[in-house]
This record gives sequence, C-alpha cells and structure tokens, in this order.
Amino acid sequence: MQPTATRTRRLRRRLLTAVCGITLTATGCTPLSEYYHNHFKVGPNYKRPPAPVAEKWIDADDVRVRSTENDDSQWWTVFNDPVLNDLVQNAYRQNLTLKEAGYRVLQNRARLGISVGELFPQTQDMNGSQTRNPISLQVANRQFTPQNYYNQTNYGFNLAWELDFWGRFRRSIESARGELDASIENYDDVLVTLIGDVAATYVDIRTTQQQIAYARQTLALQKESLKIATAKFKGGQTSQVDVYQGQSDVSTTEALIEQQLIPLREAQNRLCVLLGMPPEDLLAKLGDAPIPVAPSEVAIGVPADLLRRRPDVRRAERQAAAQCAQIGVAVTELYPSISLSGSFGWSAQEFNDLFASGAFRGVGGPTFTWNILNYGRLLNNIRLQDAKFQQLVVAYQQSALNAGKEVEDGLVTFLRAQKRTKDLNEAVNAETAAYKQAIAQYEGGLVDFNRVVTIQERLVSRQQTLAEARGQIAQGLVKVYRALGGGWQIRCGPQTETIGIPAMPAPAVEPAKDKPNAPMPEKLPAVMNEKAPTIEIQPAAAKEEIPFEKIPDSAFQK
Repeated sequence: MQPTATRTRRLRRRLLTAVCGITLTATGCTPLSEYYHNHFKVGPNYKRPPAPVAEKWIDADDVRVRSTENDDSQWWTVFNDPVLNDLVQNAYRQNLTLKEAGYRVLQNRARLGISVGELFPQTQDMNGSQTRNPISLQVANRQFTPQNYYNQTNYGFNLAWELDFWGRFRRSIESARGELDASIENYDDVLVTLIGDVAATYVDIRTTQQQIAYARQTLALQKESLKIATAKFKGGQTSQVDVYQGQSDVSTTEALIEQQLIPLREAQNRLCVLLGMPPEDLLAKLGDAPIPVAPSEVAIGVPADLLRRRPDVRRAERQAAAQCAQIGVAVTELYPSISLSGSFGWSAQEFNDLFASGAFRGVGGPTFTWNILNYGRLLNNIRLQDAKFQQLVVAYQQSALNAGKEVEDGLVTFLRAQKRTKDLNEAVNAETAAYKQAIAQYEGGLVDFNRVVTIQERLVSRQQTLAEARGQIAQGLVKVYRALGGGWQIRCGPQTETIGIPAMPAPAVEPAKDKPNAPMPEKLPAVMNEKAPTIEIQPAAAKEEIPFEKIPDSAFQK
C-alpha cells in the first residue's frame, strides 16, 4: 500500500490538472491542446506575416542593372572619393541622432532585463522595526492595561511569487525582446539614412561648386564680349545698345553666382549637423573636387531581398512580433493568477528576547486572484491589442511596398540621368562652338550682338543643367543604395581612420557624471576619454575637443 503522503501528492497534481482544464474550457479562449503546444502559454504564437514584393525590377532587362547581390556594406566607396569616405566615418562617430538611437537600444535592453526579472519572486524584502508605544489609561476597561508604555521589536522577511502559469511573464519577455530587436533595427535604419544623407549632401556641394565654376567660366566670356562691344561702340561701329546688353548679361551671371552661394552654404550647414558639429565653413577642409563619378552599372539583387536587407522593414516586422506577444499578455487576464506568498520573522517586547524560541512568527501558502464581473474590459483589451497587432502588420506590408518604390525611384534616376548627361554634354559642346563662331562673326561685323547674347544665355543655362545632370547620376546611385538598406554593416567591422578630413569637434557637452547608488546600463562605453583619430591636411585654429560617448557594440547583441 502506498504511503499516504505519496497518494496526497498525486491527488493534488490531478486536482491541479483538472482545475487547469476547467479554467481553460470555461474561459473559452485558448484550447487545452493549443496551451500545451504553446509551451503552456495562452494567446497566439507569432508567425511572420506575408509582405507584397515584385518578382523583378522594372528595369531588370537593362544591361546596367545586375540582379546578382553585391556587397553594399561600404557602397559609398564606389565613388572612389577619399573625402566622402572620411565624411562617412566622421559622421558615424559623431552624429547625435545616431547616438540617440543607440541609447534607445540600451533602454530596451534594460527593459528586457526587467521583464526577465519578473519571472522570479516579485517581492523579496526584509523588514524590521523597534517602537515605543504609549496606551491611554483614561479609556474604558483601563484596569486591563497593566502599563501604559511598552516596547515592540519586529524583524522578518516577506516573499510573494506569482507563478507564470499562463505565460504572462514569458509573453512579456517575448514582447520586450521584440522591442529590443526593433530598436536595433531602428539604429541600423538611422545609420543607413545618415550615410545616405552625408553622401547626398556631399554630392549637392560638389554639384553646386561645379555650377558656380561653369557660371564663372561663362562670366569671363561675357566680360570679354562686353569688352569687344565697348570697343566697337567707341569706334563708332555699333550703338550703345550692345554695351547695355553685354553689361546686362554680366550682371545677371554675377547675380546667379551669388544665388548659388546660398544653397552651397545651406548644404555645408546640413553636413555640419550630420557630422555632429556647429555650422561652419567647410570649404577649406573639403577643398575643390569634381562631382563624384558613379559607375555605369549597379548590382541590386531581387526585390524579395528587401525584406531582409532593409532595416526599416525588419524594424516594422519586429514591432509586429512584439505586439503579438502583448495579445497573449492580455489573454492571461482572463485566467486566475496563482501565487505563493509567505512572511516569517521574530517579534518581542524587548530586543534581547527577539530571537528567543517563542518569538518566531510566520504565515505562508498559495493564493489566487481571478478577475470576475469585469464588464467587458478584459475582452475589449484583447481586441485592442489584436487591433494594434493588425495595424503593425499592415505597417510592415506598407514598409515593404515603400522599399520597392524607393529602389525603383533611385534606379530610374540613375539610369535616365546617364543618357540625359550625355545629351546635355553634346549640347554644351555645340553651344560653346557656336559662341566662338558668333563672337568671331560679331567682331567681323557679320552678325549683330543679339546673336552673341542669345548664345551666351543658352550656354549659361545648358552648363547649369549639365552640372545638375552629372550630380543627378550620383544622387540616383545614392538613392539606390540607401533604398537597398546598405551601409549599416559599418558598425560590425573596425572603423577606418580618416586620411583626408580631420575629425570634426564634438559638441561642447560634458558627459553626465555617475551618481551614487544609480547603476548605469550594462557595459558603459569604453571611449569616454578617447578622441577620434585626426590627421590635419590644412593648418587651422586649434579647437578643444570634448569627447562624446559611443554606443558599445555589445548593445546590439540580440
């Protein structure tokens, strides 16, 4: 015959199983088989939703578009521009928006740690007190009060542990892990955007510089034409109208140059912000260089690759996964919460008797709490969490659509701008030749000055458009690589020292000092007092650099 204790334990297990089955059946939310296959968790398990992607690119048949996947981890190097390479490295080290996204990663790592901690006893505290208690002797039944002053000493421990019977805490961990993954993908998305913005702004600066150079070149021709017109007027060979027309063209081109200096300065200011520094004149550091020359072809893989290559698409998918777990958290509210709680300690009137054999006290046992008569609040909370999940699923699918659109936009710009540049280059060459013949014929008196003025004006316009088209090729390629989600891998490898542009000074903000009893995030940055490598290429006034924190690579470990 089995011992009574063994039979009692078996009876309790059977009773507990029966209670679980009755509870799951009564709530009518999660079948018992599903509860078992979900590893004893209620609510739905997450599965990645489908996303709409095209079978192939619109320009897939173009010989310049290769469907093979290429390494785009450092795509900006295809321009073979060392200044651009240095700018990207400096922006990665110093951009404040990127640092902000990095600290959000640390926040979500801490939240994940908090969620994991909820699996263990939620209350574990030690308490104690020693009081001097007076009792009134002027109340009824005071004859039963032997003394009106007495001491009381207490010392003990409390413990409360809500068991994760339905998976509420494990679902919370799933959600926190999804949010951590989403914050890492957000960091990568900010990094992709940052590198794309740096490259695009740099191309803007070089394009505007080229437009200004063209304008100054044409201005020299116009001044020469004005000189010829003035000499012919003084010689009585033409009227003063030619002089006025020539002067008008010269003044208009000079005004055009002043106008172009505005977007040039604005682009420099944008670049300074991207580099995490106050606006300043960067031309002395950037120097003069042509518009970055892009290769004539690009490897972009297939549209389906965007679902894994684009950080923003991956972020949207991880946000949906985190929200799916919140549905399970809401479902657990339909079931009773089962807890173990206990309290024990010692109490005595005098401190010397606190640990005497008769001073021990304690209480403990299982408890349960079940929300009843909730008037639809719990069910509607489940519907709310499910609606949020469906919204994030749609947002994920929309992000996949936007990713394909952005690649196609960049691709058509990159391809069409090449043909446009070729045509405009022929137009500028023809206009330049026409100008040379026209000015020679004007000097010989074969044509009037109107012909010269018209050709000069067309030459200015075509040169400006040619510079814009050359920049458009580079901008199109930048848009393609940014839309493909390339560049975030820079954080996975060693940083490259700059060889052309000095590291820009960091903002004058001192790092916050550690406060007592205030633990910081796990693994503080190890470069608090390090400076970015600097190699001067031009003499400049020395500026004090105040180092700024860099997010540790361990923060991005999933």
